[in-house]
Amino acid sequence: MKSLLLSMLALLSVLFFLANVGEAAIDCDFVGTKTAGCVPFVTGKAKDPAPACCSGLKELLEAVKSVDDKRVLCRCMKDAAKSLPINDELLSQLPGRCQIDVGFPISSKMNCAFTELLRS
Repeated sequence: MKSLLLSMLALLSVLFFLANVGEAAIDCDFVGTKTAGCVPFVTGKAKDPAPACCSGLKELLEAVKSVDDKRVLCRCMKDAAKSLPINDELLSQLPGRCQIDVGFPISSKMNCAFTELLRS
């Protein structure tokens, strides 16, 4: 469960920039499943993100279709940050390490009403 929550944190950032306005099609279980492979890296237990982390992030990005999806992702990330020892510096490195362009800084303390969420 902890690994799923941590993974959600990383994926949340990635999903934010991809959505258009609409109804949320994702939930925290989905986000957790796609981000579970990122937990060892963002908690400092692994030197590099696992291939499953990066592929999960890419799949999550493809699933984000709306601003609501981005907000769900953000809330999932915030919830995960409460229960896992997330290293924000490592979390912020995920997009670059996985060769994904998020377009804004990623943090476990991100504001879910952040205006960048509204960008497509």
